[in-house]
Amino acid sequence: MDAGKTHHHCTVIDPDGNRLLSRKVVNDEAEILGLITEANALGEDVRWAIDLNSGGGALLITLLLGYGQDLVYIPGRTVYHASGAYRGGGKTDAKDAFVIADQARMRRDLHPIVSFDEIAADLRNLTGRRTDLACDRTRTINRLRDQLLGYFAALERAFDYSKSKAALMLLTGYRTPTSLRQIGQARLETWLRARKLRNSARVARAAIEAAQAQRTTVTGEKTAAAVVERLAKEVIALDAELAETDAAIEPRFREHEHAAVITSLPGIGPILGAEFIAATGGDMTAFGSADRLAGISGLAPVPRDLGKISGNLRRSRRYSRRLLRVFYMSATSARGPRARSTSRPCSRWPAAESTCCGRCSRTDAPTWLHPP
Repeated sequence: MDAGKTHHHCTVIDPDGNRLLSRKVVNDEAEILGLITEANALGEDVRWAIDLNSGGGALLITLLLGYGQDLVYIPGRTVYHASGAYRGGGKTDAKDAFVIADQARMRRDLHPIVSFDEIAADLRNLTGRRTDLACDRTRTINRLRDQLLGYFAALERAFDYSKSKAALMLLTGYRTPTSLRQIGQARLETWLRARKLRNSARVARAAIEAAQAQRTTVTGEKTAAAVVERLAKEVIALDAELAETDAAIEPRFREHEHAAVITSLPGIGPILGAEFIAATGGDMTAFGSADRLAGISGLAPVPRDLGKISGNLRRSRRYSRRLLRVFYMSATSARGPRARSTSRPCSRWPAAESTCCGRCSRTDAPTWLHPP
């Protein structure tokens, strides 16, 4: 199946690679059920393969798994590279579907698709929404800083708007040098305290100092200030929605049977644990082994040997970005405040000796990173 938004293209081949069926199918329940019946009438052992594991392929996957069909996943990148080995330089849905079918016929190492339980599906939706909100927040803050820099550079560099709620609230009321000088430090501090913001005195003092530093009115200041106000309100709204999403993720994550085991790992809390379940479906049997999970996550190096050259390892280029982020963030959190750029890898880890090097003289696994 070459999956799409409105239509899928289905190609059925026999064990010898002969094409038995090739047609488009509307992304509709009745059409897909009819296709399942038609495909199963062509042979006893039917194996389905698809290049999309979510989005437009969700209904198709749900129906196939619901009817007990053998279903495997072939990444689009794999299909793209495999297409070069087939005759013809063109690209069509029919050709892609044939490549997918032929790869499923020949290969036995493809990842099976298993049905998500209700909790894993909910966490997949919630963590996906949280990622979108976090990205939107970063983009909005960048736009806000750029807009503010265009007419009030002193105020732009006075605060870290990604961390200070008080600074964002300040921009919803006072955004120009003139308005800040008019209200004064005492009244501005009172205005901030009335909104129950922390560090009101420090924020008020820094804002007034920025206003005193700029007496010139930049062309277009009025319109730019109005844009800054809207952007600041957007960031505050995104922060509120992020907090609501986090509050919905944690109790749902705690309901999963593996929640206690996952959070017992160093550096993994409810949010990272929810992302891990969302990325894996919460079923480790689908990976077969811990080594395969490490490979899919991009944690295991891959060999690049040639001739007499052996032991040449490099970073994998094909892995799940989402899973790698979970493990990277958990490792960073587990290391705590020492996880800074001042650390560097030990040149002798892993080595044959029981310790990574003579200088650190430690045997535990994290010793490959230690302060210089």
